[in-house]
Amino acid sequence: MKLEFAVASAFLTVLLTAACAGDPLPDPNVITIAVPSSPGDLDPRVGVDEASARVHQLLYDQLFETDENLRVAPSLATHWDMPDALTYVVHLRDGVRFHDGRELTSRDVVHTFKAFLDPEFVSARKGAFTLLDSVRGIDARTVEFKLKRPFGSFPVNLVMQIVPDGSGSELRDHPIGTGPYQFVSFAADDKVVLKANPHYYRGAPTNTGIVLKVVPDDIMRGLELRKGTVDIVINDLPPDVAYQLEQDKELQLVTSPGTDYMYLGLNLRDPALKDLRVRQAISYAIDRDAIVKYLRRGLARPAVGILPPRAWAFEPNVVSYQHDPARAKRLLDEAGFTDPDGDGPLPRLNLSLKVSTLEQYRLQATVIQQDLKQVGINLDVRSYEFATLFDDLFKGAFQMVSMQWVGITDPDVLRRVFHSSQVPPSGWNRGFYHNPEVDRLIDAATVSTDEAERHRLYAETQRLIAQDLPYISLWYKTNVAVAQVNLEGIHLTPATDFVFLRSVRRVPRPSG
Repeated sequence: MKLEFAVASAFLTVLLTAACAGDPLPDPNVITIAVPSSPGDLDPRVGVDEASARVHQLLYDQLFETDENLRVAPSLATHWDMPDALTYVVHLRDGVRFHDGRELTSRDVVHTFKAFLDPEFVSARKGAFTLLDSVRGIDARTVEFKLKRPFGSFPVNLVMQIVPDGSGSELRDHPIGTGPYQFVSFAADDKVVLKANPHYYRGAPTNTGIVLKVVPDDIMRGLELRKGTVDIVINDLPPDVAYQLEQDKELQLVTSPGTDYMYLGLNLRDPALKDLRVRQAISYAIDRDAIVKYLRRGLARPAVGILPPRAWAFEPNVVSYQHDPARAKRLLDEAGFTDPDGDGPLPRLNLSLKVSTLEQYRLQATVIQQDLKQVGINLDVRSYEFATLFDDLFKGAFQMVSMQWVGITDPDVLRRVFHSSQVPPSGWNRGFYHNPEVDRLIDAATVSTDEAERHRLYAETQRLIAQDLPYISLWYKTNVAVAQVNLEGIHLTPATDFVFLRSVRRVPRPSG
C-alpha cells in the first residue's frame, strides 16, 4: 500500500518577514520558524503546551537540562550533592545575568520552585513536585531541596526554567529570562518576535533574532517553505508533506531519532480485552513495518515500549510482536473467538477504536482496521476532537484508543502510566492495568538512588509490561526539520528543544 499526498508547488520572491510592528526587518540574519499555534503562557511555570514550551526554551535557561542521552546534565547549575537520601544541594554557576542585567542567584531558583509549593499557585506542573517538602537558599550560589521521602527520579524535576525573584503574572506577556534570546513582541495567532541576547553566558547566537510565525494549516506550512516566507519547520509537517518537500532542491531535510511514542491503549476492564490472548492477537495482526514504511514515509521506527531507545533505562530485550496473522487467528481461537463462518464475512469479534481527527492518525486507524479485519476482528473507528478524546480517555470510556506520548525522557513515566495506584485522577494508568509484581518493582526503583539497581528494576518492569500488553506499541517518531538549503547549524536533539536555533545562521545559497 502506498499513500501519497500531492503538495502544490509555488515559487515567489519574498522579503524576510518583519520583526516589529509589521515592518520589513533590514537584517537578513533573522530566522523565521513556522509553528501551528500561539503560545498559551510565556511564564514557564504555567505554560505547558508545546507552543509555549518552545518559546520558553529560547527565553529562559533551565536549572539542569536533558542531554543527548536523555540524562540530566548541568545548565544554570554546575552539579548537585546528596548529603542524604532526602536532600539535594544544587550549586549555581557564576556570571549568568537576566535580560535586564541582574545577576542570577539562589533567590531566583527558590522563587521559581516555591511557586509549586504554594497552594494558591495554579499550574499543571505542580503534580511533579508532590514529594518536594521545601526549597531554600543556603547562600547566593547554593540551593537546598528537601524531599518528603526518597525519590530517585527527582533530578529530572530540576530540568526547569528559572524566572526572576519576585516575578509574577506579568511574565505571561512580558517574559524576562537568562536565555539566548530576549522578548520583543507577541501577537496572538500571528507571531512571536525575539532578538539575540548578546550577553548570553554560552555565547551570543549566530543569528540576530527569531520569529515564530503562526501557520495553523499543515499544507500552508509546506507552501510557505517553498515560497521562502519561512526558513524552517520543525516536527510540524505530516510525513507525506515532508517527503514531497525533500524533493525540492531549495530545501533540506534534517532528521534525528526522537522520543515521541505512538501506541494503542487498551481498556483492561473490557470483557474481551482483559484476555491476554486477545491483546496478543491484536498485536500480531498489526503490520507495524508497513505503517512505518508507507504512512510514516520511513520517518519512524517500530516501538517495543514507552521508553525511547536513547533513554538510559531502556530495555531492548523484551518480547516483541512481529506481523503474524496466522498466529493471531490461533490465539483468537484459544480465547474462544472462533470464526463463525470460515472465510465468510462474519467477524470473530467486534471492537471499537477512538482516534483524533488529525488526518494522519485517521489514516493509520484505517490501516489497523484492515489488518484486524484479516484476522476476523471488526474494528469500528471513531474520530473525535482532542478535548473530547482526552476526556473519554480520562474517564475510561473506550475499548481501544490511539494516542501519542510526547517528550519522554525519564523512566518514572513507568510509574505514572502502569502502577496500579495511578489510575485517574491520581495518574495516567487509564487502561486500569494491574500487576502486583510490576507495582513492587516500580516502588523499589522509585525510592532507590543507585542507578545500577534502578536500571535492573526498570528493565524487569519493562519485560513484564511487554508480556502483559496493556499498551500495543506502534512506533517511535523520527524528528524532522525541513529548512531552506542555505541554513547551517541545524542539530535536532532527541527531545527537539528549540535551543539549537541559537547556532543556526544563513549562508549564501549553493550555486548551480
